[in-house]
Amino acid sequence: MNTLLTRLDGLTSRFEEVSSLLSDPEIIADTKRFIKLNKEYGDLEKIIQKRNEYAQILNDIEEANAILANENDAELREIAKEEIENLTPKIAPMEEEIKLLLVPADPQDGKNAIVEIRGGTGGDEASIFAGDLFRMYGKYCESKGWKVEVTSYTEGTAGGYKEIIFAVSGENVYGTMKYESGVHRVQRVPATETQGRVHTSAASVAVLPEAEEFDIELKESDIRTDIFCASGHGGQSVNTTYSAIRLVHIPTGITVQCQDEKSQLKNKAKALVELRTRLYNMEYQKYLDEIASKRKTMVSTGDRSAKIRTYNYPQGRMTDHRINYTIYNLTAFVNGDIQDCLDHLIVAENAERLKNSDI
Repeated sequence: MNTLLTRLDGLTSRFEEVSSLLSDPEIIADTKRFIKLNKEYGDLEKIIQKRNEYAQILNDIEEANAILANENDAELREIAKEEIENLTPKIAPMEEEIKLLLVPADPQDGKNAIVEIRGGTGGDEASIFAGDLFRMYGKYCESKGWKVEVTSYTEGTAGGYKEIIFAVSGENVYGTMKYESGVHRVQRVPATETQGRVHTSAASVAVLPEAEEFDIELKESDIRTDIFCASGHGGQSVNTTYSAIRLVHIPTGITVQCQDEKSQLKNKAKALVELRTRLYNMEYQKYLDEIASKRKTMVSTGDRSAKIRTYNYPQGRMTDHRINYTIYNLTAFVNGDIQDCLDHLIVAENAERLKNSDI
């Protein structure tokens, strides 16, 4: 008996159970449970679809073998042989695909993300580089049809940003963008350098899964709200309107602020999303640490202070140190063409997930 099919048959009954639960009025009324079951339904549907394709291939091979064993007609035997030759190579790749679907994915992958970029060592040049990274992600998100909303930023004195925080919404954003967390290093001649010497600067990127309302309970009594005038670009109204919001979570001391919108209400709504996300991530980090202890080569998670990538402008080279991936088309990469690198990271991560699973 095929053990993989046996395991998949157990999931088929769960899929049918979840399907009927989703039409239960009590479940529909319980938003938190309904969303959770809906997600499980979507995940199971992919597995069941692959299970059916896999079972069909095994069945077709079995029928073809039966023809070879019992049939004397030369033409039928030839067709059966051809069928076996065509279908057999499909079994192993499909089994790998199914096994990967059976390994529990990071439960956060489907969420939107909050991304923060901070200029690190290198002074003005680090801020300029942080601005370059923001532009790179902006172009990449645009190519994916994702929405980018800046919540707060502090500009660098010579351009770019000392810090910029933005939310990205779309399909499977965190599952894709999480690979960008870490320290990005740049080697180039800064615009401020008169001697033409190559400098090394750095910026850190942190990608956090955006917490949804039911992920964490926020008590109004635990939040102190400060209202102040926005500063920076934005026209004459910026310094005269008390629209910027700072939220302080009293139990943890976590502070967030938003001044991007002219409306105080909109700024508060954005700030609440970020505060909820930061609180949620305190718990989520424990999960990341647990995963990190089980894997030797952390790809998407682990230490956010680890150097993950080098952008070398004199050589036109970009190297991702986690998977020894190098390209010599840096211009295209910093213009948002980062998908190939992300694909390689995803493949490396999936291989590791399979290796560490008991499937």
